[in-house]
Amino acid sequence: MGWYREWFGTPWYGLLYGHRDELEAQTWVDTILRRWQLPAGSQVLDIACGRGRHAFWFARAGMKVTGIDISEESIAEARRNVPEADFHVHDMRRSFGSNMFDGICCLFTSLGYFDTQADDRKVFAAAMDALSPGGRFVIDFMNANVVLPGLVPEENITREGVHFHITRSVEEGAIVKRIRVEDGHQVHDFIEKVQVLMPDELERMAAEAGFSIEDRTDGPDPTPFDPFLSTRFVLWMKKPGA
Repeated sequence: MGWYREWFGTPWYGLLYGHRDELEAQTWVDTILRRWQLPAGSQVLDIACGRGRHAFWFARAGMKVTGIDISEESIAEARRNVPEADFHVHDMRRSFGSNMFDGICCLFTSLGYFDTQADDRKVFAAAMDALSPGGRFVIDFMNANVVLPGLVPEENITREGVHFHITRSVEEGAIVKRIRVEDGHQVHDFIEKVQVLMPDELERMAAEAGFSIEDRTDGPDPTPFDPFLSTRFVLWMKKPGA
């Protein structure tokens, strides 16, 4: 069982990362819609949608949004949070429809969870299959060139009375985050593991899937990507066609 199946659906995952919801989600959606000029009613697919934080803003902007995630708990919460959207428990390595969507997003470092790059290539291929001709795809990933040297080895965070002890290391080509949760008398240990995918590797996967690359930026604010300064690597792609 992948680590993400055990960790993503817990209330502690939402507590640890929930502060990013309002800070980033609306900015991301505004940036995407502004760049792609999608009219109301466009079909948008949110890959690894989690609890629906981006889907909420897509729906509010008039998009017909579909979200997929491997976590049943996250999808259940997304359905409660964004009832006007369509959510499915689905592995993003497998195709979801064919020639259906005008735009697809994969945000918040939701790639690199798997053991091999062959699995990550499947994500690009599935997105290519799901997009209509001329449709757009955007992936938000870390810029490993900057993140690795600045990796914080140990951190303690307390939110709403819950204590998180976090350690980070690089093991066999992956950033491994070990998280101990202390919630009252409960103590739980979780792990996050993300493959260190370099920008050129992601671009190669995009090209192999048949995408043309339109742009590279840094984070939700569309500033140009700098390989030596940017903490995020955002790859904007297009499926050939109309």
